[in-house]
Amino acid sequence: MCENCSPSKGCWNQDNYKVYHTDQYGKVAGEEAMMQEIYQRGPIACGIAVPDALENYTSGIFEDKTGDMDIVHDISVVGYGVEDGTKYWTVRNSWGTQFGESGFFRVVRGTNNIAIETDCAWATVTDTWTEDKRHRLSLEEKYEEPTVPRPSAKPEKDRGCMSSKASFKNGDKKSIPHAWDQVKADDLPKAWDWRDVNGTNFLSWTKNQHIPQYCGSCWAQATTSSLADRFNIKLGDQNPTPVALNAQVIVNCHAGGSCEGGNPGDVYEFANEHGIPDSSCEQYVAKDPANFTCDAISQCKDCTWPPCPVGETCQDKCWAVEYRHYYASDYYSLKGKDQMKSELFTHGPISCGVQATDNFDEYTGGVYKEYLESPELNHAIAVVGWGVTDDGEEYWLGRNSWGTYWGEGGFFRMSMDPDYDLGIMTDCTAGIPTFDKPSQEEAKPEFVQ
Repeated sequence: MCENCSPSKGCWNQDNYKVYHTDQYGKVAGEEAMMQEIYQRGPIACGIAVPDALENYTSGIFEDKTGDMDIVHDISVVGYGVEDGTKYWTVRNSWGTQFGESGFFRVVRGTNNIAIETDCAWATVTDTWTEDKRHRLSLEEKYEEPTVPRPSAKPEKDRGCMSSKASFKNGDKKSIPHAWDQVKADDLPKAWDWRDVNGTNFLSWTKNQHIPQYCGSCWAQATTSSLADRFNIKLGDQNPTPVALNAQVIVNCHAGGSCEGGNPGDVYEFANEHGIPDSSCEQYVAKDPANFTCDAISQCKDCTWPPCPVGETCQDKCWAVEYRHYYASDYYSLKGKDQMKSELFTHGPISCGVQATDNFDEYTGGVYKEYLESPELNHAIAVVGWGVTDDGEEYWLGRNSWGTYWGEGGFFRMSMDPDYDLGIMTDCTAGIPTFDKPSQEEAKPEFVQ
């Protein structure tokens, strides 16, 4: 059900993980009943036929002309509408964002086209989040073997997944003024959280670099998540689904490192030069490729039937596909409380290095403090905001890449006291999101007031 992995111990069944339950469930069919269910309680799952034309769908309102009613595929119907007098269902598929309208398609409504109004299911959810209900392992679960025994990726003694300092091969690339030259920290609010800006959460989803086997990809996770957040901010929460960028592609392309650790700065340079695909292009497999070729199929692919047998790769049944590129026009380093606050408030989350200690591994909640005389950075995280306790103690809001069962739902609060902050304010990086491929000419001189 839920697993975790470490460099030396292999993998085990994870205890105390979040669970989500259904309360009621049932079937629904027919246009009117489906519309009522979607409007009142949300998306439903439906079976559909898949004629050849649907597999090649790119946009518009689809209508099958072959009469195919053989249900072979499940989708979710998330809405409905009318365009130029034609009624349609809005459908989310599971074939990646390169399919159709960013992973969605529209199909005519009211005629049971592709059998979409024949066999649907709904469910209501039980609130397990208000009181943070979690699953505790039974003795049997605690001691059973993991689903698939997996070796560790590296020895425990070399636990770092980040180079000692983030760097850019050619230095910062900056064509606009620094945020901290435009917005002074003293003018900022006492608290800022990109998870809740006037009720909107702009963050991408929380990752887990440790599964399905241990991989020291924190350098790729922190950067891709921070840049994805900035695309969500840029899009104003108007994308069909939140943008999440693909850390496995970064590993495949050796864009800064591997499962043995890497340099966060190189990820932003890769985003500037090549662009990063979203998370639907490649599954996160938590391992290095056989060869770091960064060919087209290592960046975004699709595969066909039949399912691949255990122990085989079946790449002969896969092919490269076109995808949307997410670029970084600028990238740069920053450090210190004032620079970090101004940058966070103006542009969004940033990636920073910390020294992940044994105590930090065991963090469960609260404002974290640990004295280190000279932090040795070995782990990359994202900083998504800041806050202050009722007692007036300032802290950073951080997102880790160790799953939602760690910390406060995958997040943490870190003291702003530089003697007790694991070095979080000493080495940060950021990038400016763009959908346009940046020029590779030398960056313009930095703005000077």
